[in-house]
Amino acid sequence: MPMAADEIEALIVAGIPDARVEMTDLAGDGDHWAARVTAESFRGLPRLKQQRAVYAALGDRMGGVLHALQLTTAVPVQE
Repeated sequence: MPMAADEIEALIVAGIPDARVEMTDLAGDGDHWAARVTAESFRGLPRLKQQRAVYAALGDRMGGVLHALQLTTAVPVQE
């Protein structure tokens, strides 16, 4: 059974409380997702560590229930 966008978002926010998550269904099937995760806590971290933090928040669901996630991470734009 595929994971719903709100379930993925909740897991990410639980692991990265300051995250803002934007989910996009890539195939229209609820099984292939793109996530853009923006968090101040990413500031100063290399992109690889940012992405590892997201994967850690998703835990063992990556590669299992959640098998297709296109991930983009970013820090908020300072004004």
